[in-house]
Amino acid sequence: MRILSIETSCDETAIAILECESNEDAAKDTSTSTTFKVLSHTLISQIEIHREYGGVFPAVAKREHAKNLVPILGAALEEAELLREDTQSVPEDLRARIGEVLSRESDMAESFIQFITENNRPIIDAIAVTYGPGLAPALWVGVNFAQALALAWNVPLVPVNHMEGHFLVGLARTTESIDNKTVLTIDAPQTPILGLLISGGHTQLMLMNEWLSYQLLGETRDDAVGEAFDKVARMMGLPYPGGPEISKLAAKCREDEKSLEGTSEKLFSLPRPMIDTPDYNFSFSGLKTAVLYALRDIQKTRPEESAPLDTLEKEQLAREFEDAVTEVLIVKTVKALKETQAQTLVLGGGVSANPHIQKSFTKILSDKLPAVDFRVPPTGLTGDNGVMIGIAGFYRAQRKEFVDPGTLVADGNLSLSKVA
Repeated sequence: MRILSIETSCDETAIAILECESNEDAAKDTSTSTTFKVLSHTLISQIEIHREYGGVFPAVAKREHAKNLVPILGAALEEAELLREDTQSVPEDLRARIGEVLSRESDMAESFIQFITENNRPIIDAIAVTYGPGLAPALWVGVNFAQALALAWNVPLVPVNHMEGHFLVGLARTTESIDNKTVLTIDAPQTPILGLLISGGHTQLMLMNEWLSYQLLGETRDDAVGEAFDKVARMMGLPYPGGPEISKLAAKCREDEKSLEGTSEKLFSLPRPMIDTPDYNFSFSGLKTAVLYALRDIQKTRPEESAPLDTLEKEQLAREFEDAVTEVLIVKTVKALKETQAQTLVLGGGVSANPHIQKSFTKILSDKLPAVDFRVPPTGLTGDNGVMIGIAGFYRAQRKEFVDPGTLVADGNLSLSKVA
């Protein structure tokens, strides 16, 4: 099955094309192996555009998606060697239906019609698109684009939960390269599978007892992990996105501490919120506030015009913050692994790329739960991308979970635990 997938849930415009193969019905259980040959993996990031806002501005994200989708579709088809330039006639009734679907995206409608009249229908078996959760204005652009494309090409349309994409791509392993194309494999993970989904918008512990059926065990009551990283970085005067910046400073602090043989004084001590509560929920707002108070205390001792933190203080604060977040994530996750007897742990979401979090989980599992199969997304697939939507779309397409173009509704608050 060849799937074209579309992702516009936040500030990444992404389209991927996957060749999916399974020797059995992989949508039923985990007893088979499925391979995904990545024919194209195209993505345009809006980080530089949103940097001046210190975060993602929804109206700007929507505008950029509408501007980027048609060009990135052409790039994806060309990379996959599926672009077929040939003038096509579009019947008036089809133009009218496409116009209705793209009525919210009037700026994109003209370029879309031009593209489908100048390029023949590629050999695609299904179109998958993120319909939630995420920023509603951004989601709608991708949803409407996918619906219009499904109409224009007369191919089935399958809606995908964004968080399921993060969950499933975390199970994939890079197995080989064929004709310079990456091949990913999901090879019979053992259930139950516990997923720790950590990103800018989510912090969730999700249990998959049966294949593609999810139970939410716990989630953040306030800030998501990635959101907390960005807000703390902003307080510290670091550029957006803040997560990688804090991680770099924290890593430098750990290196310096090794070279100094632990002689440097610890300048900060931050709380580990909700670490001892009996549930699986998280809270990072209080940790963020603790950082704010620490910065205020330092500022009180200095002249008003001086910088709030010197280099050593930045490194130590970043390290203590990252340590606090990591410790909470590990304690809650290990507790869930033991109580659910999950056989596989998967990290998913943009924050799963954090090297310290990955290393810390690897060590704790090796020491305490060596039988647990620990998986993280392949390099380059931790953040939002089209590949993960294509993987989830394949399994949903195998279950024939198609919708009629023009009927799909974006849902910014869509829950993965409702998927069954």
